[in-house]
Amino acid sequence: MRNPLSKKITEIQPSGIRKFFDIVNEMKDAISLGVGEPDFDTPWRIREEGIFALEKGRTFYTSNAGLKELREEICKYLERTIHVSYDPTKETMVTVGGSEAIDVGLRCMLDSGDEVLIPQPSYVSYIPCTIMAGGVPVSVPLQYENEFKLTVADLESKITPKTKVLVMPFPNNPTGSIMTKEDLEPIAEFVKKHDLYVLSDEIYSELSYQGEHVSIASFPEMRDRTIVINGFSKGFAMTGWRLGYCCGPKIIIEQMIKLHQFAIMCAPTNSQYAAVEGLRHCQQEVEEMRKSYNQRRRFLMSEFKRMGLECFEPFGAFYVFPNISEFGMTSEEFATRFLMEEKVAVVPGTAFGECGEGFLRISYAYSLEDLKVALGRLEHFIQKLRSEK
Repeated sequence: MRNPLSKKITEIQPSGIRKFFDIVNEMKDAISLGVGEPDFDTPWRIREEGIFALEKGRTFYTSNAGLKELREEICKYLERTIHVSYDPTKETMVTVGGSEAIDVGLRCMLDSGDEVLIPQPSYVSYIPCTIMAGGVPVSVPLQYENEFKLTVADLESKITPKTKVLVMPFPNNPTGSIMTKEDLEPIAEFVKKHDLYVLSDEIYSELSYQGEHVSIASFPEMRDRTIVINGFSKGFAMTGWRLGYCCGPKIIIEQMIKLHQFAIMCAPTNSQYAAVEGLRHCQQEVEEMRKSYNQRRRFLMSEFKRMGLECFEPFGAFYVFPNISEFGMTSEEFATRFLMEEKVAVVPGTAFGECGEGFLRISYAYSLEDLKVALGRLEHFIQKLRSEK
């Protein structure tokens, strides 16, 4: 019988994050710090609007590009937050989560053999989505000594005549690294010099703890080279609502809408109505969540320092990326022993690229009480490892 499966798909490895998530679900008294999902309920005003949309029978398809009212609010929001203006009718599209925008964006920009520069460690979807779009992923290893920021020096050795797209994954998952205005300026010049396009994944833009988030799209001549991707999952605690969006040049967005039209039709209708309410009236709730994450972030950094665990201070998202290389084991080995012996799940750094070896991703999208228990178990574990040495 003929093999029914695509070779391209079967060669793609499953996400390294889910392995530990699935194991911890089968264990009693285990704590998971492995999933990047807010522990907050979606703000009540957003939930109420979603319920009202259902009660009013707003269950029909919207425009393929998304509810016009929502696209208008998205454009107003981006003008306030990243100071870039977009046309809601021609340059804006509502997607099923930010992940769909990544997939569709790469499919619409890449021809077979086009290369995509992907800084790593980074979110697990960029490489598979590039491959499925027919492109060639080119990993750009980031350096711990530079707080995993992207530099022109990192990019110089990777650029070729086939390079077309640069992924900008900041604030970063898994490291929590951010890029300031000063960090981004030379990257923008590099992009223009080499005539590249940018896929800027800004899903954690609301969760920045060192001043206002800066988008590369806001730099001169970069707006028309950049697809800005964001959504409501992280900052608005709306993971299960499956709602994201992207803004960029009309020539790219109209092709993305066409592909979205054939594959998806439109994002969930009641989620779109709920998101309008969130953008209009829930900034206070978003800020309260950001402050709570920041408190947890400072707690983790203080505890790491006290127990002598090396970790640079991250200023974005809700992850820390401690260095465990002193223990002489791989990230996978450390995470597996920690889970089995202390019943705490974290994610090996290698789930986000080979340069994540020697690190762990720990999410602080969990209650302070759970974090305190988990950090107590971590301290016990590393003391045991040090005594073994």
